[in-house]
Amino acid sequence: MARSTTSMKKKSYTRYSDAYRQEALALADRIGVAAAARELGIHSSQLYQWRSKVQQQQDTSGRERSLAEENARLKRQLAEANEELAITKRPRPDGGPELREEPEVKYAFIHRHRQAFSVQRMCHVIGVARSGYYAWRQREGATSPKRSQQAIIDQRVAKAYHQRKGRSGAPRLTLDLRDDGMPINRKTMAASLQRQGLRAKAARKFKATTNSRHSLPVAPNLLEQNFMASAPNQKWVGDITYLATGEGWLYLAVLIDLYSRKVVGWAMSERMTADLVCDALQMALWKRKMPKGVIVHSDRGSQYCSMLYQSLLTRHELKCSMSAKGNCYDNACAESFFHSLKVEAIYGEQFKTRDVMRSQVFEYIELDYNKQRRHSAIGMISPEAFEARMIA
Repeated sequence: MARSTTSMKKKSYTRYSDAYRQEALALADRIGVAAAARELGIHSSQLYQWRSKVQQQQDTSGRERSLAEENARLKRQLAEANEELAITKRPRPDGGPELREEPEVKYAFIHRHRQAFSVQRMCHVIGVARSGYYAWRQREGATSPKRSQQAIIDQRVAKAYHQRKGRSGAPRLTLDLRDDGMPINRKTMAASLQRQGLRAKAARKFKATTNSRHSLPVAPNLLEQNFMASAPNQKWVGDITYLATGEGWLYLAVLIDLYSRKVVGWAMSERMTADLVCDALQMALWKRKMPKGVIVHSDRGSQYCSMLYQSLLTRHELKCSMSAKGNCYDNACAESFFHSLKVEAIYGEQFKTRDVMRSQVFEYIELDYNKQRRHSAIGMISPEAFEARMIA
């Protein structure tokens, strides 16, 4: 009997780096396997398989399990303490000392931030009874239609704001709520955010990190500041940045597909070496099913000019492109991504260890930036939504 055409086709598999698997399992530990698989777009069985392999390689003693349980308990206590500290730092809209006001003012504070913190925790920190807060809510329920409508809007706006982890302002949140079926304009959104004292995280300046003072050969600039692509895997841009932790620097290398602005490859390390950029490139090749002929653009840093990185490009038939010396605009898209990462996920936070920073960066790239964050260059939708819409 002749084999069917379907059975003759080879199955296509996606390969994942060790760093990706490690962070994916860490995410599954935090939010559950099913939720992590859904967020990352992979099968739950894949996570279970990775977890089983890790467990087989580890011979965890009773003492190690006891330490892990103690660590989890301490983390819960730390989370509770951090939440209480965050509550005390929440400003009121006019900047006044909220927590020293009359009970009605405190109740209003709790009501504004009930999407971010538990009512029980806020009542404990502020020093009011939950019964008093709920009684106040009942009294406030008999308000004017305008205030009732504002309360509904504020609740939806606060929920959308905290779902975006405080990273989006009025323009993006307006689109979020419209997608959820709520007709709202930007002016109404901005007014609601102002009433609740909610602001998108502010920007800071940052500087380049790579060293272009070397004698290694460089490649021509094939990109020439043309950041448009008509299909995936035509142009990738890469760069390196540094992230501060209590243990020292953590270096991050990324590769971005200019078609959708999706981060297709990333790697993190304690050292800024050629291995770092090679690992990011290898991840991009695996995720994109080993394409050939891609223009891979970067600056003239020694890592990108190294023999190790150049040989990887040659072996996979990729075209190397490099920025002009000292011109940051030649790699503006990668710089823009680092700007968004640091403003939205790094600044204002404290990272005691590199592992905590790794988890934060992993979740920002794989769960927020690629899947959810609206990008102005692709019509204010996420990179994955853009690829799904344009390729379908």
